[in-house]
Amino acid sequence: MSRKSLREFGSGKDIGMSLLWYVISYIVVTWVGIGHTVFNILVLGMSSMAEGPGMGMGYEMTKPWHPLYNIILFTIFGLLYLRKVKDLTLKKAMATGALWSGISIVIDLVGWVLIKHPWSLTFKDI
Repeated sequence: MSRKSLREFGSGKDIGMSLLWYVISYIVVTWVGIGHTVFNILVLGMSSMAEGPGMGMGYEMTKPWHPLYNIILFTIFGLLYLRKVKDLTLKKAMATGALWSGISIVIDLVGWVLIKHPWSLTFKDI
């Protein structure tokens, strides 16, 4: 992000509040996805990753819902943040969206693909 883009946020406090709202929304989206997977396994009896190759059917059946979680929840949290921004302009709103999108791409790539852990994915899985 260029200096000019960062100025669209105004003060450092604005960027800090934007990032706080972003982190909260990212955590909520992640927990909704995990909760959906757990529901599928425990309530609907779908297979878990322990029962077979890959992430299991409990996770696989949540994948079509991931875009919906993200669109709805990030929009809600984005609106909650933007409601508090003084002198809100379209440029500030677009800069916030661009910042949140860029951070999400990096975090998802690093945290879910590049760093190997029991829940890590491959490029094909995402």
